[in-house]
Amino acid sequence: MERVQRVNQLIKKELSQIILKGISFSEGILVTVTRVETSGNLIQAKIYVSVMPEDETDNIMQILDNSIYNLQQRLNKRLKMRPIPRIIFVKEEKTREAGRVEELLEKIHKKNV
Repeated sequence: MERVQRVNQLIKKELSQIILKGISFSEGILVTVTRVETSGNLIQAKIYVSVMPEDETDNIMQILDNSIYNLQQRLNKRLKMRPIPRIIFVKEEKTREAGRVEELLEKIHKKNV
């Protein structure tokens, strides 16, 4: 289990840098790799991505999916391990949920003040 966690951290770090330097998004769009979940057998890794502003999420996910072969190749060259998990991009939903909770807590706080 510890190996999988180290692999998750390594993939998150490397893929974040690859995306930052390798893909140009429209001005004002922030793309963040929030977490990585690699399968126990290291065959695949789900890459959770958060996009700001949120209304650009579908567009950015399409760009990432279209670039997946190139991103996978660049990741393969950077990592010194075998097997290298196949990457799959997933929309980060927990960030949106956390933002909504923060909004609600802020409203409650303002009412009580």
